[in-house]
Amino acid sequence: MTTLAQRLKTVQTQITDAAKSCQRNPADVLLLAVSKTQTVEAVKAVAEAGQTRFGENYLQDALPKIKSLSKAGFNLEWHYIGPIQSNKTRAIAEHFQWVHSVDRLKIAERLSEQRPTHLPPLKICIQVNIGNEAQKAGVSAEELTPLATAINLLPQLELHGLMAIPPAASNTQQQHAAFAALRQLFEKLPATRTLDTLSMGMSNDLDAAIAEGATMVRVGTAIFGPRNK
Repeated sequence: MTTLAQRLKTVQTQITDAAKSCQRNPADVLLLAVSKTQTVEAVKAVAEAGQTRFGENYLQDALPKIKSLSKAGFNLEWHYIGPIQSNKTRAIAEHFQWVHSVDRLKIAERLSEQRPTHLPPLKICIQVNIGNEAQKAGVSAEELTPLATAINLLPQLELHGLMAIPPAASNTQQQHAAFAALRQLFEKLPATRTLDTLSMGMSNDLDAAIAEGATMVRVGTAIFGPRNK
């Protein structure tokens, strides 16, 4: 196997082991390979090893990969996980299947309006600023339910859950606390048939995230190695 395929397998094994250690079904935890700044060739190698879900932060970096790999015959699922500017919503609505980083109603409305009607509804996670950090995007706990309620009324969107990037933690206890807080917010959301996703956990803290209920973990470095600048 190539190094990338080996790394992917190692991460998949880690997810399986983490799920089993807390009596969860490993099939209930999906892996999102974060391919931001990585080359088309690197993404292709990981896709050839069986990975189908990829996360991107930068639109200008993502679109050439999406188009190239689609043209090459890969049927991949693309998740936008970065900050969203208003002038980028149309391209995101047209080329991605998921968006994890919605934190304003204006952005949600634009995504719904600009989602092509021949495509399925865009799957949405609301980003929560779980640590109330000034430098991070995301809604506060108080803003969450009103935004979720409004998104549920938009015709071309499906609200699937929540995403967070917790504050840097110095120990596993802090990791667990942040992820538990997001899970508790998720459990208080107005119930809908599509509410099924907790997007939390990355290369360094996915074990704690899975123990606290993550259904999707976002892993980049552990698969691809250091990011390209």
